[in-house]
Amino acid sequence: MNATRRLHDLGQSLWLDNITRGMLAGGTLRRYRDELSITGLTSNPTIFDHAIANSTSYDDAIRRKAREGKSGERLFIELALEDLTQAAELFRPVHQQTGGVDGWVSLEVSPLLAYDTASTLAEARALAERAARPNIFIKIPGTTEGVPAIEEAIAAGVPINVTLLFSPEQYRAAAEAYFRGIERRLAAGLDPRVRSVASLFVSRWDRAVAGRVPAPLQNRLGIAIARQTYRVYRELLASSRWSGLAARGALPQRLLWASTGTKDPKAPDVLYLEALAAPDTIITIPDATLLAFADHGKVGDVLPADGGDADAVVASFGQAGVDVAALGETLQRDGASAFVASWKDLMDRIATKAEALRRTA
Repeated sequence: MNATRRLHDLGQSLWLDNITRGMLAGGTLRRYRDELSITGLTSNPTIFDHAIANSTSYDDAIRRKAREGKSGERLFIELALEDLTQAAELFRPVHQQTGGVDGWVSLEVSPLLAYDTASTLAEARALAERAARPNIFIKIPGTTEGVPAIEEAIAAGVPINVTLLFSPEQYRAAAEAYFRGIERRLAAGLDPRVRSVASLFVSRWDRAVAGRVPAPLQNRLGIAIARQTYRVYRELLASSRWSGLAARGALPQRLLWASTGTKDPKAPDVLYLEALAAPDTIITIPDATLLAFADHGKVGDVLPADGGDADAVVASFGQAGVDVAALGETLQRDGASAFVASWKDLMDRIATKAEALRRTA
């Protein structure tokens, strides 16, 4: 039994942090599902930008849609939905077998809306309606402005993947928005069974402090933050507030580990997968990290529900001059800005490719 299967059997869902039209057509994603226990996937503007830039798989569709007068966001959303609905069908058996717990794929609202509550909500609802699949999450950033949109979307019955979370505090705000959305549904006499996940980005913490802290602290901050967040996750699930909601049919929002590719070439390539094993969670994995873990990864101790030594580790970064709370806010802002830049690059790439294809038609 390979390490990916052992993680799956532990109760952790493994989702691919990638999608391309080529891996759908060539059977790679199906093989990942059947052989490496991949049970879902996520996407973002950077992933699609790379997919379109590095292959000709999208050329025919771009040419055809451009001829129909489509461009920009409209053209991209159609491309993304074609890929993601196909992936959703591939994972539909998993979704059905797990009663909706697993087998999800994710589509992100425009990152240009990260600080616009009303527009984020409107786009989330529109994308969910267009996707028309029971196992597609709409990704909303967990920014201050995104939190009200998360609550409203859950109250409206839209399955949400909360993205761009970097700290226990940001995670708690997203989780409480989910609680409020479910409470509103119950108060209105609506079905409380609306699925959601909350995605904590891990490795970016370590990249942010690389070279700024003593060697013994290198590549330890992201895992410590994840441990603190896991403690909050377990505390919320054990709370009387959640017990009351669960008794009325509500389903838990699952915690997801994102940004799990090792950035430091001197660190193990499976560092975060080995450190973040935990039941009732999800981990999203880049292709290279997935294959490395299947080859030589090990499943050891699971995350401690009480956070273990996380507080002491985080405190040691403070003693080394890192303002951890401020860095968490900076990472979220920078993450939102990076997605905006990727989105703009993606729109430019589609426009450039559409024009080039028009000229060669």
